Amino acid sequence: MVNVIRGDVDNKPVSSRRLADYFERRHDIDGSLYLGYPIIGTPQGGYQIDALLLSREHGVVIFNIIEGTNTDIDIEKTQDESATKVESKLLQHTTLVKKRKLMVPISVVTFAPVLSNTPNNVSEGYPIITNEPALEEYLKSCEWEQNQYFESLSSVIQAITTIRKRRQRSYIQREDSRGAKLQKLEDSIANLDNNQSAAVLETVEGVQRIRGLAGSGKTIVLALKVAYLQAKHPDWNIAVTFNTRSLKNQFKHFINTFSIEHTSEEPDWEKIKIIHAWGSPSTEGIYYEICKKHNIEFRDLNAAKNLTNISGQEFDKVCEEALDKIHSFEQYYDAILVDEAQDFSKHFLQLCYKILKQPKRLVYAYDELQSLSNKTMGSPEEIFGKDTYGNPYVQLQNRSGKPKQDIILEKCYRNSRPLLTSAHALGFGIYRNEGLIQMFDDAGLWRDIGYELEEGNLEDGKPVKLTRTSNTSPMFLESHSPIDDLIIFKSFNNNREQNEWLVKEIEKNIREDELKYDDIMIIHSNPFTTKDAVGSSRALLFEKKINSNLAGVTNSRDDFFSEEAVTFTGIYRAKGNEAAMIYVINAHECFSGTELSRKRNILFTAMTRSKAWLRVLGYGEDMRGLVKEFEEVRRRNFVLQFTYPTAEERIRMNVINRDISPKERERKIQNQRNFKDIVEDLEKGVMQKEDLSPELIEKFRNQLF
Repeated sequence: MVNVIRGDVDNKPVSSRRLADYFERRHDIDGSLYLGYPIIGTPQGGYQIDALLLSREHGVVIFNIIEGTNTDIDIEKTQDESATKVESKLLQHTTLVKKRKLMVPISVVTFAPVLSNTPNNVSEGYPIITNEPALEEYLKSCEWEQNQYFESLSSVIQAITTIRKRRQRSYIQREDSRGAKLQKLEDSIANLDNNQSAAVLETVEGVQRIRGLAGSGKTIVLALKVAYLQAKHPDWNIAVTFNTRSLKNQFKHFINTFSIEHTSEEPDWEKIKIIHAWGSPSTEGIYYEICKKHNIEFRDLNAAKNLTNISGQEFDKVCEEALDKIHSFEQYYDAILVDEAQDFSKHFLQLCYKILKQPKRLVYAYDELQSLSNKTMGSPEEIFGKDTYGNPYVQLQNRSGKPKQDIILEKCYRNSRPLLTSAHALGFGIYRNEGLIQMFDDAGLWRDIGYELEEGNLEDGKPVKLTRTSNTSPMFLESHSPIDDLIIFKSFNNNREQNEWLVKEIEKNIREDELKYDDIMIIHSNPFTTKDAVGSSRALLFEKKINSNLAGVTNSRDDFFSEEAVTFTGIYRAKGNEAAMIYVINAHECFSGTELSRKRNILFTAMTRSKAWLRVLGYGEDMRGLVKEFEEVRRRNFVLQFTYPTAEERIRMNVINRDISPKERERKIQNQRNFKDIVEDLEKGVMQKEDLSPELIEKFRNQLF
């Protein structure tokens, strides 16, 4: 089967569509057809290939496309130039070369389906194809026997090799060390899958949504998309925005690397803005920029608190206020890409939409379970509204022959199957004694994120058993280490024991396991107490001459990792980042109590930062409860088995486990104290039940039973 990825083929829509339609019907070919890609760097800038077939059967087949009946094109020169550019690119990669010979066959042909007569001045060896039978015959002549180079070839064509890999670990001495295992793991995560490639290259005129699990590559996809769009449209003003500030340098690195790979030039940073969502007078931000351009009052966090009593909704409110105040929006971006969209309300996405030029190219990517509040992503209709006729302004649908508007990245390239399933089990409370904590309203989302139905039905009130397969959770992510080493949940008697164990393990990681400082991340479970809580373990590490940073506090807010220090962080700065070895500390704070959905989302997000090994630590009875939940999912061989809650049960979960404001929290605590006092006074005889009015007793009975 040929996967067709529809990039932008300038001024050749009809012929390129006919070529795509032909290959979509060819189920006997294993590969991909790229339209408008690759773009190859030359001293003169980026050189675009009209279309390129990459397949196990035929190697590389380059298509120079002619639209209409134009015969003024120098066909021989164009074919020579295309073949030379592609060959030159491939020869740079030793994985495709043997004894100075390129092990990949390159064929080139001109595809001109509307041309009735082929030009007479074209020499033999420069094929021109005008119909499908001729194309079929031509492909038969393009055979590739040594297709063991196919995966390496795919990686080179996608230009991901230099992006996916981190620094080479030439210092490694032992083949069985964690560092050696990590090197092999990083080498394996080289290729984009078909959905990722489509997300990078396919751009719609309008809104595009990209949904994916943690570790499915959303940030890389958006960065590569920015670079691709600028290579195609250097005059566009493009913004990429996000919530986690440490993503800024990631985006800059990925965009820069991809641009140099394809155009031999750095990006035009005058045309690309890597810009925070909120911003301030000292930091660029979408919201701050809107306020300045439209002459409305800018509100920082402190000022925003006057608009709401609910912690975490400050940015939502300032965006909503801006929408109300601005009646005529200036439109100054050609494309905006939003990462971490689950952290934003519809009002921010609406602001982005308003400041876009027609045809409103807005791309937003999200993973709903990584929301650290109870926000849920609405449908495009809920976000962007309806017109005067009641029709949605934005309708996301994937139409045959068109670039995809709604893309799901179901394959996870960061978390192993056991780790990801465990994170979902604890995040939803699948094996919690007291029952589920939260659940998707749309049961079909479980399939969308890569789970298969092993037993039962994904329907309200029905038992269901869900599992992940090697198709969506590649086996190499878990085969490098025993499962007992991939994930460890460990309970201690007190904080001192936890800190001592943590420091001992980090020292071993660095001194014996051949891991680098920036392979290690320690995430504290409570974002409001992180600074104080990690002080003692950082001090113990310092005694052992191991440096550490508290992200955004002891280093720049725009930096996250350091090559000279391990990273401690709260969950908000951890989002969007990953490390080989993740330690989640004080995890017991995520086990019970109020706002349980938010706490479990924190735990889920922290766990899914790991691309190799995970250690979840805590102490006390609550930690023993978390360990018990993990042991249950492990006992069941990492499957999710539960009864799908009904709509009424899901509503009740949302009420019980919802986020609450500080005032609500204080009142709730006070009410619990008052109720406890009443019960104790009744038990001691200090108060008689006759002291309570019958009306009050009846109201209690109606509410509680």
